[in-house]
Amino acid sequence: MLDTLLQYDTELLIFLNNLGSSFWDPFWMFITNQLNWTPLFLFIIYLVYKRFGWKKGTFLILSMIALVAISDQFVNFVKNSFMRLRPVNDPLVSEFLRIVYKPGGFSFMSGHATTSTFFTVFAITALSGYGKRVFWLLTFPILFGYSRLYLGVHYPTDVMTGFLTGTVLALLYFKTVDFISQLVLKEKINS
Repeated sequence: MLDTLLQYDTELLIFLNNLGSSFWDPFWMFITNQLNWTPLFLFIIYLVYKRFGWKKGTFLILSMIALVAISDQFVNFVKNSFMRLRPVNDPLVSEFLRIVYKPGGFSFMSGHATTSTFFTVFAITALSGYGKRVFWLLTFPILFGYSRLYLGVHYPTDVMTGFLTGTVLALLYFKTVDFISQLVLKEKINS
């Protein structure tokens, strides 16, 4: 069963990766670079301060910074536990891929997918006062995660596991931050 799943995982990656072309490579390299998303991060910071003011806003921004550190350490722990080779570094798979670049490290699970989803779902939950308009923020982890498949540096299961893990962690983390907010600031986040 696991072997069959891994085979489908590899076949789907090869299919998606080979849809790419040298014309689109610079675009997806741009998308996969975290620093290029800085305007989005600044916009979220703006929304947080606009919605919550300086005191609660600063608390939430500091919580988001801690979130990124927690996610990064968690993903590194998982990657170093499973030690799954990145597809571009696996000789049995790489010969079938369009290789744009070859990062080091391990593949399972995608840190890009996990952290971007963790951050985005947390932000959407915190900013729920803006209604459904904040759901467009999900574009970030979707594009970010797909870039990893396009570039052949993660398998689909790495990205999907990252999306799922990021969502669960975000909801748990939000409850924790909301509880701490009630203790420290004496108010709920969404009040």
